[in-house]
Amino acid sequence: MRIRTAAVALALLAAVCSVQAKVTPEEAARLKTDLTPTGAERAANAAGTIPAWDGGLTKSPPCYKGEGTWYCDPFPEDKPLFTITKENLDTHKDKLTPGQIAMFSRYPTTYKMKVYATRRTHAYPDWVNEATYQNALKGELAGGGESMKNVVVGIPVPIPKAGAELIWNHKLRYRGSGATRWNMQAAVTTSGEYNAVKIREDVEFAYGQKTATPENLKNVAIYFLQQVHAPPRLAGIITLVHETMDQVAEPRRAWQYNPGQRRLRRAPNIGYDNPGTGSDGLRTNDQLDMFNGALDRYTWQLVGKKELYIPYNAYALHSNALKYPDIFKKNHINAELPRYELHRVWVVDSTTRPGKNHAYKRRTFYIDEDAWQMAVVDIYDNRDQLWRVQEAHPIVAYDKPFMVSAGETVYDLYSNRYLAMSFNNEEAELVEVQLDRSMFDPSNVSKLTTK
Repeated sequence: MRIRTAAVALALLAAVCSVQAKVTPEEAARLKTDLTPTGAERAANAAGTIPAWDGGLTKSPPCYKGEGTWYCDPFPEDKPLFTITKENLDTHKDKLTPGQIAMFSRYPTTYKMKVYATRRTHAYPDWVNEATYQNALKGELAGGGESMKNVVVGIPVPIPKAGAELIWNHKLRYRGSGATRWNMQAAVTTSGEYNAVKIREDVEFAYGQKTATPENLKNVAIYFLQQVHAPPRLAGIITLVHETMDQVAEPRRAWQYNPGQRRLRRAPNIGYDNPGTGSDGLRTNDQLDMFNGALDRYTWQLVGKKELYIPYNAYALHSNALKYPDIFKKNHINAELPRYELHRVWVVDSTTRPGKNHAYKRRTFYIDEDAWQMAVVDIYDNRDQLWRVQEAHPIVAYDKPFMVSAGETVYDLYSNRYLAMSFNNEEAELVEVQLDRSMFDPSNVSKLTTK
């Protein structure tokens, strides 16, 4: 009887989730009137401190030299409006997350946030916006939140009504058809020392292909190949992931190649709270790109919207004039470099489901309304104590256009250590590429060697 009751409850939950995603034609029409094409409020806020969206940053600045060259700062003349420090923190607490506030308490003499004028730079190509409009009419969240159906290319649920829908919006946000990037990762000790881990990542965003359809995806949204190049003790580790759309029908497929074993193995541990590659235990697998993977270990509550100071337009932090020692400092990254702006964010609170386990009992996600990029995550342990604070520092690839992360941080408030990842200041610039699907075939991965 208990099993049957649980099955009925899950079926009802799946049915409710299916209804929550798609909207009426009248609601979808708002994406062309009072909402932006991705579902954000077009209008300025009441105070005028957040401007109206004017189409975003779609023109390359004079300093940009073309595809494959560096994404230079389109706003070099911008100066901070003010700087938040421990001394004036009380004035700004209403626009900070608990995790951000904790950073000022933990590092009162060195941590600060330089706040700039808000620039709503996010933009997508017109054909992606049209796909988002169609997704609003057709998309379905099914399987208790573990499956997105009848969506492709654009934001899957631009007018959300449930927390899980916002998480899918982040996971499937448009980032081009594919990319090759260098991910420099540093686990910084309490003394400020670190060993850099150099990682190459090749990604095919199958979901974002111009020719993609729900049918020809064959249930795979993203193909991901990660190769560790340094240090020598980690070099040669290769991780392959096929990220599925319907994770009820088929969970994530993952494999890993270890040079010591010289064979590719299925790796069901690539996910959830297992330690991330080269992270020295400072992040879990599902923290790469702020959050990735299955949603099934948490319940997802849509709290609402807030106006918060979040990292944005991080071109100064992304500068290739910087060396890694200029960025990775003791306790936190160099506080002179990040740019914070006031933006409206969606707030989603997640708590581990009964019978499920995760190292993080609860996480609160703060998601930019324009780009659906997770900006800040407050992370709590099993005692409900604030444990870690995660931030993403994004830029707009203005020649595309779409938004990408120029760096991410995970601050551990217990150990006074932190992990910096996804930086590439001393490496080649991220480029959009059309990759051959065969490179993500498990039969080919064991042939790869680091270069």
